[in-house]
Amino acid sequence: MSDGPTFDEARFGPAREKLVTWHDPMQLASIAPTMSGRQFLESIRSGLYPAPPIAALMGLDIDEVDEGRVVFRCVPDESLYNPIGVVHGGLVCTLLDTVIGCAVHSTLEAGVAYTSIDLSVSYLRPVRAGAKALIATGRVTKPGRRVAFASAEIVDGSGQLVATGSGSVLIMDNR
Repeated sequence: MSDGPTFDEARFGPAREKLVTWHDPMQLASIAPTMSGRQFLESIRSGLYPAPPIAALMGLDIDEVDEGRVVFRCVPDESLYNPIGVVHGGLVCTLLDTVIGCAVHSTLEAGVAYTSIDLSVSYLRPVRAGAKALIATGRVTKPGRRVAFASAEIVDGSGQLVATGSGSVLIMDNR
């Protein structure tokens, strides 16, 4: 491994930084089973509880929570770019997985948990960093006792559809 960069720093400019702060995720996880999913998500949305670390890292905010439906906002920055000059598809995939899971979570009673089983993603157009937010909407398409199904879509700040997804979620009753 070399002691320093081998690329031409003058060409790429100075290094940039991004500060990410978060709170103890295990404290948040200990609260989740005590509330319905909708109440828990509303508590994060309203600022009563801090968002989980992944939200801080990727800039995810909850805009709306309804029974079986959530809307999240994300303003990607250049720290999320891949080597070909667009926001990495992993951000888009993570955002779809998040709203699918949270849409299902919004239907669950206290003491009932969930985890993703599968996720199918269709990327429709590239995402670039900018001042306009991505808006991701997740909807439960079929609730269930053991498995629930949901779909999601992401539109950019111009209202253009950039990705869609669908997934299934395992329901775990821990009561």
